[in-house]
Amino acid sequence: MESPGVVTSNRRGKAGFTLIELLIVIAIIGLIAAIAIPNLQSALNKARQGRTLADMRAIGSALETYAVDNYLYPKSLSDANATTLTPFLSRYLRTVPPKDGWNNPWHVDTNSAGTIYTITSHGADGAAGTNPGGPTTDFNCDIIYTNNAFYQYPQGAQQ
Repeated sequence: MESPGVVTSNRRGKAGFTLIELLIVIAIIGLIAAIAIPNLQSALNKARQGRTLADMRAIGSALETYAVDNYLYPKSLSDANATTLTPFLSRYLRTVPPKDGWNNPWHVDTNSAGTIYTITSHGADGAAGTNPGGPTTDFNCDIIYTNNAFYQYPQGAQQ
């Protein structure tokens, strides 16, 4: 028997979340992810680009040291990669970086006289592009390092 004045309910205590509440939380998480993922991707590409620039400088410094010892750069290299460079540079660079920051092979060229070298990274897309020189603003643009200086290089905000 129930006491007079006491109201009882067959409903048990409310536990958990409603479907609407869960959908709202999922929508908020999706919105945050949609904003954060492009920024994360851009930051990763910027880091890969920085690594590529540093590795190009290291290879270039090793080629310069090779030229000091041998009075010229290795002759007639065409589209050489890290494996091709290793016999020339092993005295000057512990390990030739095998690939650029985007895991694409290096493209190293020297002339037949051994007086000019060029190190090229084809950027994020790995495809050769036009090379007008100077600063670039696209992660897909080639990065070119020749005779101890950057000919084409990233500068400013990248897309």
